[in-house]
Amino acid sequence: MAATRLLDAEHIAVRYRSCTGAEVESTLDRVVVDEVAGGVPVREFRWYKGRRHYSGWYWSSKMRRMVVYESRLELARIMLADFDPMVVAIAAQPLQLNGFDGARTRRHVPDLLLVDRIGGVTVVDVKAPHKRDDPQVQALMAWTRDVVSLRGWGFEEWYGAPRQVLANVGFLAGYRRDTVVDQRLVPQVCAAVGAGSTIVDVERSLAGRDAAMVRPVVLHLVWGGVLVTDLTVPLGGLSVVRPSRSPDVAG
Repeated sequence: MAATRLLDAEHIAVRYRSCTGAEVESTLDRVVVDEVAGGVPVREFRWYKGRRHYSGWYWSSKMRRMVVYESRLELARIMLADFDPMVVAIAAQPLQLNGFDGARTRRHVPDLLLVDRIGGVTVVDVKAPHKRDDPQVQALMAWTRDVVSLRGWGFEEWYGAPRQVLANVGFLAGYRRDTVVDQRLVPQVCAAVGAGSTIVDVERSLAGRDAAMVRPVVLHLVWGGVLVTDLTVPLGGLSVVRPSRSPDVAG
């Protein structure tokens, strides 16, 4: 197995690009996480007519900048990370890992690197569900998991999430920017929510305000983790929102 040749983190070569685009070569034990998280994709992206994958850029409310994605599935995972109150940094195509896997050498660029609020790092590889049982995919995932564990990082194989959750988070992402809401309404909305209330009841309690102004604030606060709701069912006016249990979550 690969583990017999991994040795330790200093024997895993790493290549990434800094925020200026300069290429950096290092080893896994010496990589500066903040530089990787704040850098640019290690691979160049090319768009051309007839391309099979849906690529693009997503504006991350966590990073306050664009994050690249190579497929709709990657976009979904990035949005979930952007929505997750525990995640503080997202890097796409963050670095290239180079090391032994048994008798062969592997070079692999994971899809994402996530940094959480306590400094933990998770490397994510996104694959289509039909590739879950592919022997080559399984071997690559196993190798990547073993490699990043040498640095104490976590690893996640991601093949998708429940459709309703993705639909709700995708909808909420439309309210992720501070500029789409009237920030002056935030204290009033939070007071109207109380211990928990439906969205329409919040709107009714602020009768002097236009509902078209109130609902975006509610949805923005759900996106920011200030308010929470059940995302396993369709999100709408009858959805119950309540304060988050995490008092230090920022809106």
